[in-house]
Amino acid sequence: MTFHNPEYLFGLLVLIPMVYWFLKELHRSDASLQISSHRSLRSFPRSMKVKLLNVPYYLRFLSVALLIIAIARPQSSDSWRTENTEGIDIMIALDISGSMLAEDFRPNRLEASKSVANEFILSRPNDNIGLVLFAAKSFTQCPLTTDHTVLINLFNSINYGMIEDGTAIGLGLANSVARLKESKAKSKVVILLTDGDNNRGDIAPVSAGELAKAMGIRVYTIGVGSHGMVNIPIQTPLGMQYQQIESAFDERPLKEIAEMTGGQYFRATNNEKLRSIYAEIDQMEKTKINVREYSKKYEEYFLFALAALVLLIAEVLMRNVYLRKIP
Repeated sequence: MTFHNPEYLFGLLVLIPMVYWFLKELHRSDASLQISSHRSLRSFPRSMKVKLLNVPYYLRFLSVALLIIAIARPQSSDSWRTENTEGIDIMIALDISGSMLAEDFRPNRLEASKSVANEFILSRPNDNIGLVLFAAKSFTQCPLTTDHTVLINLFNSINYGMIEDGTAIGLGLANSVARLKESKAKSKVVILLTDGDNNRGDIAPVSAGELAKAMGIRVYTIGVGSHGMVNIPIQTPLGMQYQQIESAFDERPLKEIAEMTGGQYFRATNNEKLRSIYAEIDQMEKTKINVREYSKKYEEYFLFALAALVLLIAEVLMRNVYLRKIP
């Protein structure tokens, strides 16, 4: 309920002097009788007319209040909104080769990548997101979907050893591009995350990048790994052993792919940097939501005016008919 002329509601203040006058007159009209005790008077019955003697005043107060509210033009409204969402189709291509077990990230590169990707997915409820895994080969872990609960569960189930070891960056990107081929979205994106050089597969990374460019797909590439020596767990006949390797790879193909497709290359050297990279991609790839709001108002002053009129008539009838003579 809203009011077209809310300033008229200040007219309700007129009730203050009216009530004050009524109380003053009520006090004046009280009769006084000097007797030794009034206890016996309580036993005398009071007629209905005596009990209703002040009701006309109450009816007048209410009728005046309702009339002032009617003048302020109360209005009810129906409002609704429609949303047109223009989402973005995103494929995440994740390297799960053995080098992703390096512990320069907490607890390692693979687990850190999974955790940060989950946060990214939860922040984009309107987008279709899918997942491609690659090592020596590549396969689709989850096609494009808006059921992000299923997608996150599949992310959490990723482990090293699901695919033969190696790094087929070109295959991973080509597989992601193929998944976006039939997409009708106006914006199509691949987020490619890897920590090594392309050493397996029949498709070169740059060739896969040219395919993405031809299909209007932007590719954001993320190189994962700190600089210097890192520890990697190695399974040996004597159990798990750690081996130190140089954390280095050729960043040029990743930069070239990002540049030719209109994306951007990032280097993540720790968990915080990786999280900030995903946050930056999230800002660059915003889902468009067009909202239209509608409202229809209905005048309600008639009900208040009618109620005021009914109360006013009731007051006149009570005062001049029912309470005209009180025995």
